[in-house]
Amino acid sequence: MNRKGFIGGSDCVKIMQGNWLDLWQIKTGRELPEDLTHNLAVQLGTITEDFNLSWFEKEHKGCILSDHQREYEKDIGNVPVRGTIDAFWWAKSSVVEAKHTNTFWKMDDVVEYYMPQIQLYAALAQAKGAYLSVIFGNSDWSTRHVAFDQEYFSSMWAVVSDFWGYVQRDEEPVGIDIPHVSTDSIEVDEMVKRDATSDNMFVDAAVTYINGLETNKTFENAKKDLKNMVGSNEREVYCDYLTVKRDRRGHLRITKRN
Repeated sequence: MNRKGFIGGSDCVKIMQGNWLDLWQIKTGRELPEDLTHNLAVQLGTITEDFNLSWFEKEHKGCILSDHQREYEKDIGNVPVRGTIDAFWWAKSSVVEAKHTNTFWKMDDVVEYYMPQIQLYAALAQAKGAYLSVIFGNSDWSTRHVAFDQEYFSSMWAVVSDFWGYVQRDEEPVGIDIPHVSTDSIEVDEMVKRDATSDNMFVDAAVTYINGLETNKTFENAKKDLKNMVGSNEREVYCDYLTVKRDRRGHLRITKRN
């Protein structure tokens, strides 16, 4: 595929990661896109896609997917866009994206990595959000629903539009400061993340928790305090010291940050 004249979903991922120069060279015709025909990881994702989507339907009672490999092409602002969705679940007004990755990745990392792509696809399809259906290696499968978030998309698209300006001007993007666009407020399975770095009560409890690891009573009290400060709609609360994360069964797990 000639990828010069438009921005696609995977391009958005690269742009938000700050990989501007390599992508700019492709979009301006200075370099050819990587030949992925011998990229095993990419080919595994392609060859397992139909099975992945069938498994998704099997695991969601009553689910019927349609619009397989539907292509979208439009301008968003001054940026020409193309995107091909894997499938659509009309009953949930949501895109379904099938992914295959290795067993070392965590589902939360997959969601974060593909966030720009799935937000773009949801915008193109005018969907409420997107399901990520992910096969890990050959032994595990997981799914998450990611809501479309207009605030995040607008901020992301400002960055994408900035990149596209360099392409249009044929100006090499060097020394670019890529703004961080937070994903914390985006609902994943109807829950959000919260940065509690400026929450003094949470940070105090975190410090007590870390310092009290060797003292059972102090440790247990701090653990209780931390969990009590996680809202019912929050899947993760974090600060510089630790993260409190809700697992798939609703249990809260505390992990010390490096």
